[in-house]
Amino acid sequence: MVAEKKIAVLGGGSFGTTIANMVAENGYNALLWVRDESTARDIQLNRKNQRYLPNYSLNDNLTATADLAEAVSGSDIIFICIPSHSFREVTRKVSPLVKPGTIVISTTKGIEKPDFTLMSQILKEEIGHATIAVISGPNIAKEVAEHHLTATVVATADSSAHKVIQQILHTHYFRVYYNTDIYGVELGGALKNVYAIMAGMGAALQVGQNTLSMLITRSLAEMGRFAQAMGANPATFLGLAGVGDLIVTCLSPHSRNYLVGYELGRGASLQEAITGVGQVAEGVSTLEQVKIKADELNIYMPLVNGLYKVIYENSPLDTVIEGLMTGEQSSDVDFSIQTGLIS
Repeated sequence: MVAEKKIAVLGGGSFGTTIANMVAENGYNALLWVRDESTARDIQLNRKNQRYLPNYSLNDNLTATADLAEAVSGSDIIFICIPSHSFREVTRKVSPLVKPGTIVISTTKGIEKPDFTLMSQILKEEIGHATIAVISGPNIAKEVAEHHLTATVVATADSSAHKVIQQILHTHYFRVYYNTDIYGVELGGALKNVYAIMAGMGAALQVGQNTLSMLITRSLAEMGRFAQAMGANPATFLGLAGVGDLIVTCLSPHSRNYLVGYELGRGASLQEAITGVGQVAEGVSTLEQVKIKADELNIYMPLVNGLYKVIYENSPLDTVIEGLMTGEQSSDVDFSIQTGLIS
C-alpha cells in the first residue's frame, strides 16, 4: 500500500511545506518538521502554514511536528528543506536516527561557508549510511502549491532510488526527471540565485528585454565555465536544473533572490533588502563564495565580479555596467556537443 511508507520533510518553509503536501496528496503519510511547537500546533489545527503559504489548505495526510526524532525515526524517505546556514546542524542531529538505506534528499540551493561545500557533500559527511539524492529545477513553491505544470530533476547515483522519488512525487502537474550528475544539478541550483539578484536589479531599473535576454544568456555561459572548472558536466546546465531554473528565478517576482535584487535596484541597502524580503535569499551568501572560488581558479566571471563590486564594495552601478560592456568580447558559446570546449 502507498501509505505504508513513512516520509519526513524537514523544514517548514514554503518549499518544504509544498513538498510535504504534495506527498500527502499522493496518499503517503507525510510528517512535516518545523522548529517551533506553536507553528506545528497551528498547522495541525488550521491545516495551513500561515507564515509561508497562508492561502493553501494542507492535506489531511500531512502531520506537523516540532519533534525531530518523531519525524525522522523509522522514516523511509527524508526530504531536507533547510537553509544552507543550518543544514549541517540539522543533518548532524538526525544522523543517529536515520536507518541504513534511507533515501535522504536535499532540496536546498545553497553553499556552506567557508569551504564551498554543497549540501550533498554535507549529507555524505554526516549521514554517509543513507542513500543520497538532490532535487533542483524551476520550482517556485507557490506555483507548485497552485498545481501549475512543473518539472524538476532528481540526481542520485542510485538508479533504484530515483525511481522511488519519481513515484512519490509524480502527479498530473509535477514531473520528475533523472540525472546522474549530482554535483552539476546542485551547483546549478545554487549559482542561479546570484544571477536572479542581477535580474531583480535590472527590473527595478526598467531595463529592456534585450538587456534581460543578454543577462540571462551570459549568466548561463558563466555558470557553464564555473561548472566545468569545479568538475561538473556543463551539459547539465542546458537542462531544467540549469537554464530552466535560471529563467524562472530571473523572471519571477516570487523569487526571493529576484526580490532582493529589486530592492537593491531601488536604492535599498543590502540589509534593508534582505529584511524586506523576510526569507533567506541564498544568492547573497553564494555570491561571496563564488567570487572567492572564481578568483582562486582564475575563472572569467564578469557578471559575478560586477555584482560583487556593487553589493560588497559599493561601486556605482553605472560604472560596473560600463565595465561589463567594454570588457573582453569572447566567444558566444563556450561548449559544444561535438567538440567540447571552444575557447
